[in-house]
Amino acid sequence: MNIAAKYTANFTPISLKNMDGVKLMNRTDTKFAFSIKHLQKIFENILPYYDILEIDNKRMHSYKSLYFDTSDRKFYNDHHNKRVNRHKIRFREYVDSGLTYLEVKLKTNKGKTVKKRLKVDKISNNLTLEQQQYIDKVIGTTLNVIPIQWINFNRITLVHKTQKERLTIDINLDYYNSNDNGNLRKIIIAEVKQERMSRSSDFIRIAKEMSIFPMRISKYCFSSMCLDNTLKQNRFKEKKIFINKIIQE
Repeated sequence: MNIAAKYTANFTPISLKNMDGVKLMNRTDTKFAFSIKHLQKIFENILPYYDILEIDNKRMHSYKSLYFDTSDRKFYNDHHNKRVNRHKIRFREYVDSGLTYLEVKLKTNKGKTVKKRLKVDKISNNLTLEQQQYIDKVIGTTLNVIPIQWINFNRITLVHKTQKERLTIDINLDYYNSNDNGNLRKIIIAEVKQERMSRSSDFIRIAKEMSIFPMRISKYCFSSMCLDNTLKQNRFKEKKIFINKIIQE
């Protein structure tokens, strides 16, 4: 029995269509990273407050992402250097819904995450002219970007019963490029997505009660520094130590 079947059987299902009201393409994000050993208790505690996304009788869904960056790793370095108004570019395949998008994410100086996306047929190592023009328009300048690395994981998506809030729980995370690979299979990355930051979130309250606290972690940046030790890492060292400590427990 997989994790989704074992821990989420008692949640009320919600369809993809019924999630239109919580797409939250312009939102605030609160992230958490914790050991997989806490997952069962998390699900038990949040059960009264959230419904679960179900697609074709599946409650855990596969995501495949190919990230792009400049040859000098502008997007990685902007994040490391805490630059505001920074971007990420990726192709993402939502495997179970049969959808693939070119996505451009902006982290604003107000702490907002703004995601814009263009539907595409498939993930590709090469950008078409239309896709390059779309990126240029969203970012506001022309950048020569290249495929950097893959990040794949499974996601469980929950929607709050009364608040405009979405909760994603990511597990089984793997990452790789042409030279190396790794995984965070002992780590859960959860993210509360809201229109505006509110500590009234039931997940945030429950996590705090379990001594699980918010942690800003980027899947792209964390996997990048694990795959390439020549990248600047000093501002991410504490997070790397924290994650490694959980892995070694």
